[in-house]
Amino acid sequence: MPQKPQILTNPLTNRGTAFTHEQRAQLGLVGRLPAAVETLDQQAARAYKQISEYETDLEKYIYLDQLQNRNEVLYYRVITDHLAEMLPIVYDPTIGEAIKKWSGDYRQSRAVYLSIDRPEDVRASFETLGFGPEDIDLLVVSDAQEILGIGDWGVNGTDISVGKLAVYTAAAGIDPARVIAVNLDVGTDNEALLNDPAYLGNRHARVSGKAYDDFIDLYLKTASELYPNALLHFEDFGPGNARRILVNNADKYRIFNDDMQGTGAIVMAAVISGLKVTKQSFAEQRLLVYGAGTAGTGMADQIHAAMMRSGLSAEEAKQRVWLVDINGLVSDDMQDAPDYQQAYARPAAEVKDWPRRNGKIDLLTVVQQVKPTILIGTSTDHGAFTQEVVEALCAGVERPIVLPLSNPTERIEVMPADLVPWSKGRALIAVGIPVAPVEYQGVRYHIGQGNNALLYPGLGLGVIVSGAKHVTDGMLLAAAEAVAGQVDVSAPGASLLPPVDNLRASSATVAVAVAKQAKADGVATIEHPNLIQAVQDAMWQPVYRD
Repeated sequence: MPQKPQILTNPLTNRGTAFTHEQRAQLGLVGRLPAAVETLDQQAARAYKQISEYETDLEKYIYLDQLQNRNEVLYYRVITDHLAEMLPIVYDPTIGEAIKKWSGDYRQSRAVYLSIDRPEDVRASFETLGFGPEDIDLLVVSDAQEILGIGDWGVNGTDISVGKLAVYTAAAGIDPARVIAVNLDVGTDNEALLNDPAYLGNRHARVSGKAYDDFIDLYLKTASELYPNALLHFEDFGPGNARRILVNNADKYRIFNDDMQGTGAIVMAAVISGLKVTKQSFAEQRLLVYGAGTAGTGMADQIHAAMMRSGLSAEEAKQRVWLVDINGLVSDDMQDAPDYQQAYARPAAEVKDWPRRNGKIDLLTVVQQVKPTILIGTSTDHGAFTQEVVEALCAGVERPIVLPLSNPTERIEVMPADLVPWSKGRALIAVGIPVAPVEYQGVRYHIGQGNNALLYPGLGLGVIVSGAKHVTDGMLLAAAEAVAGQVDVSAPGASLLPPVDNLRASSATVAVAVAKQAKADGVATIEHPNLIQAVQDAMWQPVYRD
């Protein structure tokens, strides 16, 4: 029988004032709690009232963090009851502010810390948790090199992994007792952190090259051996590392990178919705990505795969993709182009006669020359989609799909309030931030938010339920189609993406589609007589269990 310190200090078993008098007597808790016995509903109402009394989102984040460390069920009950309101607090954007202050505000650890300086401790670090090979479904790992829009934050980025797991549970019912958050501490190039006496991570520059790759290999090998059924989720790695890790290991491990694959798939969902309006296929599209980092290139990968599914060869699909970064159009004569861009680099001979501004082929020129049907922004270059760019886009295409996805607001390429009138209401729009509807010539345009939370929690649940050995392009496409299938785009001004208000139902729909596709792709290892019921049964609920 658990003793009172374990019961009350373990957030997975503690239920505080919801312990009945009989339970208190049985568990040795007599006199350890106030006399009142509350229901979970009453506890949740009190907790929400307490949250509402804080003035800043960071204060609310800290309160919720402390609540999660006290009572996991109550924490998730509050989150799921107010999901649309709480997601921006427990994750992006508030978590970015919390990460900047993490070492100085250190409270309690919810992660496993793996140091590149002590690779011999990797296995022991996991073994101290006491989990067996069948006990874990999901690990989220980050080396915190490219946190959201704020860059390298070393060990401070630990809460990215913790927060991602919280969204998995709140949105898709992934059991919080069956997950592990992991920080890979490979150093940091953030000088402010290295000179901060309160910083808790390794005090040296980021390790790269073979030593870094060996450490990643050690993590993958160890985690997959100890937890052979777990999905290994990678989050907020630097652009070059993220793509290389995914490409080199996708066929060997059950690995998923949300920044590349999840973001690419949610963009796919928006494009699928847009194509229902234009009544075109992927094979007919011309894609221009402005901001060719990890996320932008990942989107190109997903749309390229969809083009091939639509009948094009790999080379034909490649010819329909253009990347533009800070140096202009990516071409194969650029000596220092990152390796992850090179797959889509245009032949220099093809563009030698294109106009140049300041020595480079800029966004406006590419729009004028290519006449893209899809324009994606992941550049953080605020205002880059100028009126001139938008008008040039609409001169070449009747209903362009325009996705300015950079966030926060001060980094978005164009605000819908400008994009709608500049395009005369013709652009099909989704963005990376929450925005209000736009009124234009009697039509109310609802602007969908490309929030990855619409997709990755359900994808992870589908992988777990199906026991998929790998995450395939087909599974990502199935997830995107499941998200797009939740909106009706027939009405003028309709959103391309669903809202996050009913995220658990949405995640269940995505999970079923992903599990079906895993079976079709031959990577599923578990079959269910009733897949819909199996998904429902797999979803952990924030209730007190006997």
